[in-house]
Order: sequence, then C-alpha cells, then structure tokens
Amino acid sequence: MSIFQVLELTELASVSRHLARRCAAQALYQWMLTGQPTAEIEAAFISDDGLSDSDISYFRHLIEAVPERRDTLEQRLHGMIERPLSQLDPVERAILLIGAYEILFRPDIPNGVAINEAIEMAHLFGATDSFKFVNGVLDRLAGEPRDV
Repeated sequence: MSIFQVLELTELASVSRHLARRCAAQALYQWMLTGQPTAEIEAAFISDDGLSDSDISYFRHLIEAVPERRDTLEQRLHGMIERPLSQLDPVERAILLIGAYEILFRPDIPNGVAINEAIEMAHLFGATDSFKFVNGVLDRLAGEPRDV
C-alpha cells in the first residue's frame, strides 16, 4: 500500500468519525429532550440512512457511552461552567458531553481533535457564538487531569 493510499484511508476514516460525532450529537440531543431509549434513537438514525458514510460503530459507542457516564461527565463539566448544566442549551450540552467524553475517556483521540470536532458541531448546530463557549469549556477540561 502506498503512502497516498494510507493517507486517503486515514482521511476517509476521519470524515467517517466526524459524521458519526455529528449524528451522535443529534441523537443525544433527542435523548435529552425526549428521554427516549438510545437504542430506539439509534435504530431511527440507522434506518434513515443518515449514517451511510459514517463510522456506525463509533456512533453507537458514543450514544451508549455518553449516557452511561453522564453523571461523571456532568460533574467534571460543572467545575468548568459558571451556571448549572441544566440551564445550557440542549444542543451545547450534547456537544459538550461528547467532547468531554472523548477528552476524559478516549486517550486514543488527541484532545485537540476532540475540541476541534466539538467546535465544528457548535458552528453547525449551536447558536451564533456557542463555538466560543464550547471551546473555552473543553479547553479548560483538557488542561485538567484525566483521573475520572
């Protein structure tokens, strides 16, 4: 395999994970608003073919792991935010939970990647300046020890 083929595969994997994160943010937003089981939400996303170009296994991982670790994630985020998490916009909250999960529990993902992906999602789904808020919170969290 040539270096160009390796780079192309790496780029495709990156795009695939990006789409998985984007769909996971939408799914977690739905989960927070409706209380619907994530398995039902997952099935709807997969049947809608919205995940066709994404890393489905990573999407599944995120929508299972983030709710499982929600208390720990929110506890760590609480120290980074000046108001209760319950007062955050649900879109920002879903994005922060994914970013915090990747920073705290996925040492295979560089913090810069987790933060940049969260910023991209905030640009796409959040309010006008929510990307600045997301960046600030996750940057502070990334500077803290991972001891969760």
